[in-house]
Amino acid sequence: MKNLVLYRSLNSFLKEKFGEKVKKIPLDAGLTCPNRDGTKGYGGCIYCDAKGSGTGLYAQGKTLEEQVLYFLNLYKPKGFNKFIAYFQSFSNTYADPQTLKRLYDVLFLDSSIVGMAIGTRPDCVNEEIIKLLLNYIDLGYYVWVELGLQTIHNETLQKINRGHTFEDFLEAYHLLKKFGIPVVVHIIFGLPGETREMMLETVKTLGKLQVDGIKFHALYIPKGSQLENWYRQQKYTLLEKEEYVSLVAEALTYLPETTVIHRLCSETRKEDLVAPLWVAQKHEVVSQIQKFMQTNQLYQGKNFNRI
Repeated sequence: MKNLVLYRSLNSFLKEKFGEKVKKIPLDAGLTCPNRDGTKGYGGCIYCDAKGSGTGLYAQGKTLEEQVLYFLNLYKPKGFNKFIAYFQSFSNTYADPQTLKRLYDVLFLDSSIVGMAIGTRPDCVNEEIIKLLLNYIDLGYYVWVELGLQTIHNETLQKINRGHTFEDFLEAYHLLKKFGIPVVVHIIFGLPGETREMMLETVKTLGKLQVDGIKFHALYIPKGSQLENWYRQQKYTLLEKEEYVSLVAEALTYLPETTVIHRLCSETRKEDLVAPLWVAQKHEVVSQIQKFMQTNQLYQGKNFNRI
């Protein structure tokens, strides 16, 4: 087990693809979501904060161009020569194609930007937007779309005010795959009411779909979120770190070796966090997941043929 690769990490995948290390730079384009602006609801998901799970730089007055140049100037001196522009905050396909094109064209700011990652919702994907993305692929950029699914269980999606169904996800997923666009899926462990079996069922389902990539998140409580109210009123019980570690370790065994693991744990700043505090110690959590896998002889794909 000593030399066994535990899982296929994003860093190793990008290094294989581009021949050197590649850095993702997080961008806030100032967009919103259909369950925040009244189209489907207000307030967003119960765990969403005012930054839309991103940097919040747009609200601080930083234009997209300023954000890109800031991160390039930050990371180039650290030895990075290639970058992925990651449209992270809120839903980054939730606008008309003309608006989106103006935003996505930030790729042209610097030749060191080699690709683009688009974070969005399943109900904000259509053929017109996909064709826009294909234009950048035709120009030689590596492009993938990140879909926030969180869980396959519709009763949970309704409970967390997600505003879409698992069926909406499948429709968007298959449409993107029809046009050959890689899809990275976000899931959350610890959602209210979900058992260990339900969480692993989500992963097994994505394993069967053979998704291109996956991001694991531990549900945490940001300051100012609806979930904070639930927590204060003792309507929600936190997932313990040890349980999360064992969940992710087992989950990886149900994914094919081709799936790229983009993230093993959520990432947030301590000052934005109500609980659990261990989520702010991402590197420690990742280290514990790796150690758990080694100790229990687990690796990505081990149980894939059994699902």
